[in-house]
Amino acid sequence: MSQMPLYGIVSSDSSDPMYWLRMMLASNRGTLMELGITPIISSGMVFQLLAGTHMLDIDMNLKTDRELYQTAQKLLALIISVGQAIVYVVSGLYGPPSELGLGVCILLVVQLVIAGLVIILLDELLQKGYGFGSGISLFIATNVCESIVWKAFSPTTINTGRGPEFEGAVLALVHLLITWPNKSLALREAFFRQNLPNIMNLMATVVIFAAVIYLQGFRVEIPVKSSRQRGMRGSYPVRLFYTSNMPIMLQSALTSNVFIISQMLYSRFTDNLLVRLLGVWEPLQDGSSQLHAASGIAYYMSPPLSFSQALLDPIHTAVYLVYMIVACAIFSKTWIEVSGSSPRDVAKQLKEQGLVMAGHREQSMYKELKRVIPTAAAFGGACIGVLSVTSDMLGALGSGTSILLAVT
Repeated sequence: MSQMPLYGIVSSDSSDPMYWLRMMLASNRGTLMELGITPIISSGMVFQLLAGTHMLDIDMNLKTDRELYQTAQKLLALIISVGQAIVYVVSGLYGPPSELGLGVCILLVVQLVIAGLVIILLDELLQKGYGFGSGISLFIATNVCESIVWKAFSPTTINTGRGPEFEGAVLALVHLLITWPNKSLALREAFFRQNLPNIMNLMATVVIFAAVIYLQGFRVEIPVKSSRQRGMRGSYPVRLFYTSNMPIMLQSALTSNVFIISQMLYSRFTDNLLVRLLGVWEPLQDGSSQLHAASGIAYYMSPPLSFSQALLDPIHTAVYLVYMIVACAIFSKTWIEVSGSSPRDVAKQLKEQGLVMAGHREQSMYKELKRVIPTAAAFGGACIGVLSVTSDMLGALGSGTSILLAVT
C-alpha cells in the first residue's frame, strides 16, 4: 500500500508539509498509506488520556467494558480517517480542487478512507492475537526498515555531475570498487560521499540499533511475594525504557506541529518579525524543493544535517541536545501519570493481585515504587533523547527518531 499511488492526484514537486511526520506515522506521500497510522494513534491517545485521567469510567477486567472501549476506539479512528481525507483533498495537497473536479475529489477521499479502514482492520487482527506485537509498532517498524533497506540496496541511479551513481550505499560500494582504478579513493568515496547514502551512514544505523537493543535489557527487579499463598515469590521488573517509545513519539509530534505551523506562516507572512522569529525556511542544498529551517526557534528544534554541520554550529547542537533530553524526560515522566502506569497505579494493581514487596510493609510499597518508577521514566526518556541526537549527528539512515520508534 505504501508503494501504490493514489489515482487522480496531480503530481507536484512542492515541499511536503507533513515531511517530519511521515516516518513516525508510517506514512508515504501520494500513496494509499498517505494517512498512515494517524487515525489509530490519535484515537488511541484520546481514549488512553480519558481513561488515565478517569474521565472515562471503565473496568478493563470486564469483557463488556473492554469490547465497548475497543469498538469506540475503532469508530473514532474511522471518523478521523474521513475527516483527514476530506481536509487533505480540500486543502489542495493533491492539486487545486477546482482543477481536479468533484468526481476526482470524491474518488480520492474514498481511496484514503478505504485504505484507513484496511489499516484499522489489520491493527485489530494483530490485537486479536494473529501475530506478534501491536499493529502500530509493526507498521512503524515496517516503514523504517523499508527505508533503511532501500537506502542500502537501492538500484536507482542518480547523476551527481560525475556520472551515474547507485543510490544504495552497498551497491555504490561495489560499483565504485569495480569501475574506479584508484581503489583507496573509491573506498573513501563509498564511505563518505555527500548527499547520498554512504557506508558510514549504514554502519551508524547498525550501531544505534545495537545500542538501543542493549539498553532495553537494563531493568530494576523489585522482589514481590504473595500475601495469599505462603512461599510464592517473584519480581516486578521496571525497565530503563519504562514508557517505551512514547517520549520520542510525543516529542516528534510536538516538533512536527511547530514545523508545520511555522512553515505555513512563513509562506504567507515572510516579512513578519514574529513569524521569522519562529522560523525562516529555505530549500535544502541538495537541489530538492523540500524546505528546512535556516534560523529561528524551529532551527534550534531541528537536528544538524550532518556531523560536520554540528561541529561548525556548536550552539545549535548544544541547544538541540538540551531540548531533546529535557523534552523526552518531561514527556516520559508525564506520560506515566496519564497512562495508568504511575507508582500509585502499579501499587494498586499489585495489591489487587495479592502481591506485596518482600521485606517491606504493605503501606511502604507505594513509597518504594515512587522512588524507582519516576526515576526510571525520566532517565530512560533522557537516554532516548541522547540516542536520537547521536543517531542524527552520525547520519544514520532514516533518522534517530524513526530508528528509536522501530526498535523500542
